[in-house]
Amino acid sequence: MKSVWILNHYAQEPGGPGGTRHYSLARSLMRNGWSASVIAASTEHGTGRERLMPGETMRLDTFDGVPFLWLRTASYSGNGVDRVRNMIGYTRSVLKPEHTRQLERPDAIVGSSVHPFAAWAGLRLARRHGVPFVFEVRDLWPQTLVDLGRLSERHPMTMALRVLEQHLYKNAAQIVVLLPHAKEYIEPLGIAAEKIVWVPNGIELEIFPCPQPKETGDTFTFMYFGSHGTANGLDNVLRAMSLVQGADTERLINLRMIGDGPLKPSLIEMARQLDLKNVSFEDPVPKKQIASLAAEADAFVFNLINAPVFKYGISSNKLFDFMACGRPVIFSCDAGNNPVEAAKGGVTVLAGDPHALARAMIGLSALPPAERQRMGAANRRHIEENYEFDRLGIKFAGALDTALRAGK
Repeated sequence: MKSVWILNHYAQEPGGPGGTRHYSLARSLMRNGWSASVIAASTEHGTGRERLMPGETMRLDTFDGVPFLWLRTASYSGNGVDRVRNMIGYTRSVLKPEHTRQLERPDAIVGSSVHPFAAWAGLRLARRHGVPFVFEVRDLWPQTLVDLGRLSERHPMTMALRVLEQHLYKNAAQIVVLLPHAKEYIEPLGIAAEKIVWVPNGIELEIFPCPQPKETGDTFTFMYFGSHGTANGLDNVLRAMSLVQGADTERLINLRMIGDGPLKPSLIEMARQLDLKNVSFEDPVPKKQIASLAAEADAFVFNLINAPVFKYGISSNKLFDFMACGRPVIFSCDAGNNPVEAAKGGVTVLAGDPHALARAMIGLSALPPAERQRMGAANRRHIEENYEFDRLGIKFAGALDTALRAGK
């Protein structure tokens, strides 16, 4: 059995809120010749929960045979200086030899770019141990920050990050991308196409049992669960719900917004100012509770802002969760891929258009139940055929095997 270390600052163990990509991939990798250890920060991203006890600087836990090494990092909130300190703290900690001594010696190391410093640490460790480095590109740094308006093109940080990303691409034996069209961004930087492998986010179907159709009632419930951040553009959804509230509809239409994020307080205030009686805000739930919660929905809303970076595609955990739950989805996003349209499992509208979104919500609520059930079943089938983690683990193991051969 070959061994791989996966550096993901924000990796999530099973049972908590948020994505569990590397836990799920690690379980599949064990069936494909690789033993994976995940190295993550002790502070849970999004909630601030501290996993370590007072006085602990690190701890090695095991979940279903998957080792998780937690390294102590400082707490933070929002996207300011404290979060940057948290990133730097993780990077410094993972590079201390005494912190990884408990792990099986690696045959390859994956650095995941939830931020680029973690990926850089992966490259440093790979060189230290004389093994191949695999660069997992989750977001296109710094292009995502530029397109979301957080950095200007000429900002010194942008230029520094461009140098760093080029360095990581050049020195990676393999590049695993989550976005289906990321090649179109990476290849022009002088990177060979054969180094790039697409392994998107996916689903563990065992925690999403085959859904039962929802009986039609007097109220039609839309649901959103996930991050309440800038890229999600949830102000657009609230404006749409204001239009729905003022419309003459066959049934009462409401929206349940489940999750957390930096913009949640301002969204709650916006809902108050709009006097929205048809929107509720709820706390995030652990991954294993999503399926039972989702059974209470008639349909889901997936929304993103209109940003140029999305032309390279999206790989959203929440979208795949929505589709796996066997309900129709309204896809309010301008992206290079559209899984809902590919599945024929819902309605697509332009990003940032609350009038179009409101019309879609009203129209979907008025469809015959059989048509909505057809859409939901199509979504479920599409996820089973394309995004189940057993399939994705085979692709990920293939990338690791290729990297190992290239390093010999």
